[in-house]
Amino acid sequence: MSDLVPVQFHVNGRPVRADVPTDLPLVDFLREELGLSGTRLCCGIGVCKACTVAARRAPTSQAQPMLACSTPVALLQGQSITTVEGTGSIDHPSRVQQAFLDHFAFQCGYCTPGFVMATEMLLGRLRVQPVRREQLDAAIEDAVGQHICRCTGYARYHQAIRTVVLAEKGLVVA
Repeated sequence: MSDLVPVQFHVNGRPVRADVPTDLPLVDFLREELGLSGTRLCCGIGVCKACTVAARRAPTSQAQPMLACSTPVALLQGQSITTVEGTGSIDHPSRVQQAFLDHFAFQCGYCTPGFVMATEMLLGRLRVQPVRREQLDAAIEDAVGQHICRCTGYARYHQAIRTVVLAEKGLVVA
């Protein structure tokens, strides 16, 4: 049995306070304590990236990918976490989610939350530092290239991401 530690952080803009075991993975906390089932547990060792969430260490910092399967909640003091539920909903999908639907980018959908979160963070980075058009595919690959899709939807994910990036002015420069 682990010792309990107090932690305060935000999830999808809402404050969270809890006493948690030092070894409780974020994915379990999200699903079991907060009822947020969108973040997926797949490999459990951070290889597949299905459990990717966005983490901000400070309110003005750039969101960084965090693997919820291998990150203990006890380490999240003061951080802000965004899960796939924080990006859109079934009734009002985000632009990324809609592009994935429009491009039939997934089959089973298990890996999709990780791809959504990685794409949202890519958009955030490109808003700060746009890329040249010829560098766009490399930027997409850098963002989602290590995510594993067992149904092999990679080409459609890439097409959808490319569409979203090109649709927003200022993310790609000549």
